[in-house]
Amino acid sequence: MMSADTEALKQPTNARSAVIALVSGLVFAAGLALGGMMDPRKVQGFLNVGGITSGQWDPSLAFVMGGALLVSLVTFAMMKTNDVTWLNVPLSLPSRNDIDVRLIAGSVLFGIGWGISGFCPGPAIASVVQGGVSVLMFVGAMLVGMFIAKKTLG
Repeated sequence: MMSADTEALKQPTNARSAVIALVSGLVFAAGLALGGMMDPRKVQGFLNVGGITSGQWDPSLAFVMGGALLVSLVTFAMMKTNDVTWLNVPLSLPSRNDIDVRLIAGSVLFGIGWGISGFCPGPAIASVVQGGVSVLMFVGAMLVGMFIAKKTLG
């Protein structure tokens, strides 16, 4: 028989959810900052693969992305054996694995926006605390785009 304390730990609470979300967000933002992902010039230097021959390409973000990919692969492999999250909420992973026009179009738009601005959504939101017109314009445009997509695509 479980004690009341053990049973209470298994039940998700708003406070526990908020703390886990806050800590996760802070760790994610710290990783983005330490990896240089919040610096648009560094991101654009990485995306400038045309600069490989002239020595202007910055490959350092490949290591950041490789580390993130490794963590994701391990985490998803571990989560496939679980039915619930750490908050005891039923786990629901995506079941779709097809490639359709919406996925390709979204990927192209994401890449164009990332290349032009040097921001993608996660680092942009983390960069809001630093301020600056460019990041605020990007986040504003991203929110407008999300609103339009929700209204037009459902």
